[in-house]
Amino acid sequence: MKSLEKHELYENLTGFLKSKGIELKEGSYAQAVQKSCSLLTDAINLGQEGLERAKNKIDTKLDQVRQVIHEKTAPKSASTPGARAETAAGVKEPKPKSTARKTRSRKARGSSA
Repeated sequence: MKSLEKHELYENLTGFLKSKGIELKEGSYAQAVQKSCSLLTDAINLGQEGLERAKNKIDTKLDQVRQVIHEKTAPKSASTPGARAETAAGVKEPKPKSTARKTRSRKARGSSA
């Protein structure tokens, strides 16, 4: 958001008051209103800067929270038994073959089909 110029708020206020039939003439009252508008402009600009800094910090912390959640909920690596691991190239490694011998012979399997 753009910051306000020092005189901008006072000029808009005098323009609004003129449209309502009230004209501010030079004098102590007009100077007090102008000084008040200047202080209000400073407060608005500082508030905007503070909100922008807070927004940036919140975004940073939110990204950190998302990263932690992602790390905690991501699938486990190949450290679990029986799981297939992915290599750096993204190719899945085959499951290791069992070393146990099959009990049925080929002939027995072929006759049942």
